[in-house]
Amino acid sequence: MKKSFWLNKEIFITGHTGFKGAWLSLWLTVLGAKVTGYALKPPTEPNLFDLCRVGQLVNSIKGDVRDLTKLTRVMKAARPEIVIHLAAQPIVRESYKVPVETFSTNVMGTVNVLEAARQCASVKAVVNVTTDKVYADRNGNSAVPAGRQVTSNAYKEMDPLGGYDPYSSSKACSELVAQAYRRSYGMKVATARAGNVIGGGDWAADRLVPDFVRSILKGKKLVIRNPKAVRPWQYVLEPLYGYLLLAEKLYCHPGKYNAAWNFGPEKKDARPVEWLADKLCSLWGDGASYTLDKGRHPHETGFLMLDAGKAKRELKWRPKWDLELGLARIVDWTKAYQAGQQMRAICLGQIEEYTNG
Repeated sequence: MKKSFWLNKEIFITGHTGFKGAWLSLWLTVLGAKVTGYALKPPTEPNLFDLCRVGQLVNSIKGDVRDLTKLTRVMKAARPEIVIHLAAQPIVRESYKVPVETFSTNVMGTVNVLEAARQCASVKAVVNVTTDKVYADRNGNSAVPAGRQVTSNAYKEMDPLGGYDPYSSSKACSELVAQAYRRSYGMKVATARAGNVIGGGDWAADRLVPDFVRSILKGKKLVIRNPKAVRPWQYVLEPLYGYLLLAEKLYCHPGKYNAAWNFGPEKKDARPVEWLADKLCSLWGDGASYTLDKGRHPHETGFLMLDAGKAKRELKWRPKWDLELGLARIVDWTKAYQAGQQMRAICLGQIEEYTNG
C-alpha cells in the first residue's frame, strides 16, 4: 500500500460511524485522503466514532443506505474516486429478531450503494465489505476438538455461497448483487470477506470482546456461549489493511481484481471461544474470569476458518499481528479508555505501530 496513492484521494465510506468504519476513517486521514462518510448515528453508546472525534476529521453526513435518492445525491456531490461500503446490520443474533431490517439494509443497501456509484462518473473502484459467514455452512455445529490443530475446512472464495441465518444469508445476497453489477455493467467492484474482527472500541451487542469489555468495566464475570466454537479471530487493522490494499489494486489495474477476496488470520489463530476468553482474562489480570451461559441460543456454526491464500499470492497481503498481540492491544486500549486517556491518540498510535511493524 502506497501512501502517495491515497494522498488527496476522495473516498466515500458508508457506515463510517460504526466500529470498523471509524477505524478506517482514522487510517485514511493518516494517509492524507479526503473522506466523506455516510451513515446513521453511531450504533452504540459509548462508541469509537465519538470517542475519537472522527466527525472533526471527515465530511460526516447522516443518512440511510436504504434511501437511494439521498445516497445518490450525496455521493455525486462528494465526487469520490473510491467507495468502500461498510454499512450493515452486522449482528447474527440480532438478525433473528429483525430479519426484514437485516435483509433491507444488507441487500437493498448494497443495491443502492452500487447503483449510486454507477450513476456517479467520478467512481473508479468499489469495495463491498461482506463477511466470512457468506459461505454455505458445511460444518454445522461441529467444532475442532481441543488440542487438534486446524488444518482443513477453511473456506475458499470459490466455495458455494449460503448462509443459515438472516444475517449470513443477506450478506451472501450482497455478494450476488455485487457480482451482478460487475457482470452486467462492467463495474469495478470487489467483495471483501473478513474473519471475526476484534479490537478496541467495539461495543456491539452479542460479541465476545465487547461483552468482555462491558463485564470488566462493570466488575462482573464475562458470560460466554458456545465455548468450543472456533472462529478466525483477527485484529481490526488486519482486514482494514486488506480493504485498502484491494481498493488501491482495483483502482490501478482495471479488470484484474474484480472478484471476491478472503482476509483471514493464520491457521494457528483459529481458536475456540473458550481459549479467547481465557487469554483475555489472563491478560487483564485483577481476578478477571468468565462463566458459561447454558441457556438455549439460535443456531451459530461451530467452525469458521478462511483460506486467505489468494490475497497472500495476488495482493501480497498477509497478517502482521498474531492473535495474542491483537488481544494484548485490546487490553491496552481498554485500560487507556478506563483511565480516561485521549482515545484518538491511542488509535493513531496503534495504526502507526501496525503500519511500521
